[in-house]
Amino acid sequence: MRSTTATVSDVIHAHYDALTRSEKRLAESLLGNYPVSGLGSITTIAENAGVSTPTVARMVQKLGYKGYPEFQAHLHQELEATISGPVAKHDRWATNAPGLHILNRFADAITGNLRDTLSDLDTAVFDNAAALLSDRKRSIYFVGGRITGAIAEYFFTHMQVIRPKTTLMSSNSSAWPQYMLNMSAGDVLVIFDIRRYEHDMTTLAEVAKANGVQIILFTDQWTSPVARHALHTFRVRIEAPSAWDSSVVTLFVVEALIEAVQNGTWDETKERMNALEGLFEQTRLFRRPERT
Repeated sequence: MRSTTATVSDVIHAHYDALTRSEKRLAESLLGNYPVSGLGSITTIAENAGVSTPTVARMVQKLGYKGYPEFQAHLHQELEATISGPVAKHDRWATNAPGLHILNRFADAITGNLRDTLSDLDTAVFDNAAALLSDRKRSIYFVGGRITGAIAEYFFTHMQVIRPKTTLMSSNSSAWPQYMLNMSAGDVLVIFDIRRYEHDMTTLAEVAKANGVQIILFTDQWTSPVARHALHTFRVRIEAPSAWDSSVVTLFVVEALIEAVQNGTWDETKERMNALEGLFEQTRLFRRPERT
């Protein structure tokens, strides 16, 4: 049975090992330019994958769909979801809003987001990403979009305390070439890109990868095109009863990574924290309570 929150991509990946050779070729064709690759006629999809039309029909039923029209309808729904603006999202939630207080509706939505994100999150991916971020030989760069730029800055602020060689990139894409000038092969670029994906982010990721930079992506369940260039991808659930997407679970994963890096490099991190506290003392940045 398919999960109500699973994307078509999720379903294909979950069934991949059980597919025949021809069906695997079809699956790879669909995932290659997802979801656009699945929006044509069944004949076009078959021709693009080099398989027969009956192969397409059999595979979509094996995935749990009643037929090709239902399969394609799900793809259209996903595509619509990725390009929805705040007004459309608000109207969709308002139309189906249950008779509960907004706090309850938000709590239910966020709890579901966290549960679904964790069930989809591979702990090996998490551990490998933490290892990359912990490697002090690598420089780490952070960049986000119009909204997610605030999360990128939050991540950077903590990592700057934990380790050296960290840089927060401007959200202005015209400045990115200057940052890329300093990137070396093996460095890490952390990108935040959620639905209404930013074209410039994909270009940045493509060029960075071509120059040997390792990319860690934070995106949503529909998956930014940046994922094609990312070494590690965190697909986070973001739906909320609001005109805006929720950042709660994204921040949860970010804070878990911060702790993993901090804990794994505690001796070095402790020294930096002590040194930073000394600088705070010297600059009197924080007010200390007066002794009586």
